[in-house]
Amino acid sequence: MHLSTHNWMRPEPLVDTLRRASSLGYTSISLEGEPSRYEIGETQALLKKFNFVCWSAVTIMYGRRDLAAIDPAQREDTVNYMKSIIDMAAELGGETVTIVPCTVGKLQPKAAPQMEWEWVVQGVRAVALYAKQKNMRIAVEPLNRFETYMITNISQVLSLIDEVKLPNVGIAFDPFHIAMEEPDLIAALRRCGGKIFDFHLGDNNRLSPGDGSLDWPLIIKTLRETGYDGALAHEAMPPIDRTPCGDFGAAQLDLDGKGPDEGALQFIKDHSSGVFNDEYYTMLVRRTAETILPLIR
Repeated sequence: MHLSTHNWMRPEPLVDTLRRASSLGYTSISLEGEPSRYEIGETQALLKKFNFVCWSAVTIMYGRRDLAAIDPAQREDTVNYMKSIIDMAAELGGETVTIVPCTVGKLQPKAAPQMEWEWVVQGVRAVALYAKQKNMRIAVEPLNRFETYMITNISQVLSLIDEVKLPNVGIAFDPFHIAMEEPDLIAALRRCGGKIFDFHLGDNNRLSPGDGSLDWPLIIKTLRETGYDGALAHEAMPPIDRTPCGDFGAAQLDLDGKGPDEGALQFIKDHSSGVFNDEYYTMLVRRTAETILPLIR
């Protein structure tokens, strides 16, 4: 296993993300699923400069991106969006694309449950078939009930995998979400077995590993027992403390930066957070490395 990082949590030039992560012992990246932001040649050059690899890319599900949408054109657009991420990741040498089927923050269904389930199965199958042509894997990520109503636990994601019936579909396991939805996190890990294709790092409070209550030595030990040997991707995303305790957010927020585009900002807000300043964000990335690296070396 090796240490990786997502980059959607702090919009900044990729060179800054790679420089920070490489200095702290990270060796790969899980790119945000916005292909228009990454010119392939330039990105390849940056990865080479910092001796990094692209491990994966992850869907950024805001706006009209939704495999369970009533509108068939909207579902088709979502499938095509996910295919574009597969293209980007494949060109950069990635192994996996992690997908969330529905819009983050959409908490109520718009159609009958059976219909929405069928649409999600059809959409994931279409995306996975396309990924198979590129020798790529698809990892479906269960989210907690406060971010989605569709695919929140291990039974549900395993059922989806069974219905899609393609060997390149597995699970993106995020302990932050799963600890909220499963009665036993370690038992949930064991149930996944060899179907874990991606693994995210955030503690029970979505702070960095080591700053919450999860037992990371046991988690890593159990993950190793499942046979997983891929990336462990930093994805800490704490809420902003908007009280006097946190100086009304000033200790965390980037108050002077240009800020992300509207879509990226909305996705961050959908996670009840904000755009972190460099000092605070670096602290989160460093803390993850301090906790995880001794467990995998």
